[in-house]
Amino acid sequence: MTSTGTGTRTGTDDERLRRWRLVLGGGAADGTGRALSGTDAAMDGALAALYGGTSGGDRRTGGDRTAGLGASAPSVARWLGDIRTYFPSSVVQVMQRDAIDRLGLATLLLEPEMLEAVEADVHLVGTLLSLDKAMPETTRETARAVVRKVVDQLEKRLATRTRATLTGALDRSARISRPRHRDIDWDRTVRANLAHYLPEYGTVVPQRLIGYGRASQAVKKEVVLCVDQSGSMAASVVYASVFGAVLASMRSLATRLVVFDTAVVDLTDQLDDPVDVLFGTQLGGGTDINRALAYCQSRITRPADTVVVLISDLYEGGIRDEMLKRVAAMKASGVQFVALLALSDEGAPAYDREHAAALAALGAPAFACTPDLFPEVMAAALEKRPLPIPEA
Repeated sequence: MTSTGTGTRTGTDDERLRRWRLVLGGGAADGTGRALSGTDAAMDGALAALYGGTSGGDRRTGGDRTAGLGASAPSVARWLGDIRTYFPSSVVQVMQRDAIDRLGLATLLLEPEMLEAVEADVHLVGTLLSLDKAMPETTRETARAVVRKVVDQLEKRLATRTRATLTGALDRSARISRPRHRDIDWDRTVRANLAHYLPEYGTVVPQRLIGYGRASQAVKKEVVLCVDQSGSMAASVVYASVFGAVLASMRSLATRLVVFDTAVVDLTDQLDDPVDVLFGTQLGGGTDINRALAYCQSRITRPADTVVVLISDLYEGGIRDEMLKRVAAMKASGVQFVALLALSDEGAPAYDREHAAALAALGAPAFACTPDLFPEVMAAALEKRPLPIPEA
């Protein structure tokens, strides 16, 4: 439809009014004069139930916003079904998180039928883990199935690239300069000796051979993942558990997973199943980084071949000076120390900037890391080269 004169509305104008009507929420104050029907009305109702008032779907009441989902599981289940019908998965996940935060619906996730209706993601897993101790037996198996689904998706997304990246790093760290013939890395040997090319013979005469050590036949490096399980670190705990299982599957790495709050729990013997790891955590509580690092330090037997990854927002409830001395001692012994403020897609959370600065002064800069960047960070640590720290 096109404009033919003053007052004629185009199709573009209609669509713009429709979008404004959905944004404003309707009622007498919306100013659009546009009524919603069909799918648009259903979408508006789903949004109003979460973000608006309970009267006529009007979200612009001028006072505090209230919710319209009610407290009953059936009405929430219907709402969950509606938002999955009208919105894409990424939007559904955001709305679910908002519903849990704004409306206190976490307890309804203890019902199996509710869990079957939600869109599973990392944040939902974190919520379920925080509810674990309150979860009735009738819900536990459904919750494990939801967590399993998310973990499987994460492993499928991250495992192959992680193994490939770290295998390359381990091979490079194992290269030797006097290899046996069958261990010669010919590509790197030729590149390293191009200055010795003899044109009259059309060949390179290598002055230095580069070869592989047999990294795949024995443990070459040790990795310790030390993960803060305070409530704000839920997504990081999920990703760390998945990565821990992936690293543990590599024969050239000896991987240890330690989680902590004011207590320290070693979950290394459960790394063959990250779901077991996750249900072995206990989100919430205080934080004693010094105690956790003391435990990790006591388990290090080959400092020069060890990488310690601390994943924490650095809010220390223990002895701050002792924590920093421990990091300094590990680095002095040859340990590669990596401090991650978060291991998630959301970027850096609130964190203790004073402690982050103190770690940076020790040569261990603290930064947030996405799951996609983590393999590169680990590869750099294994090869003892500068870490690929993202720009702030």
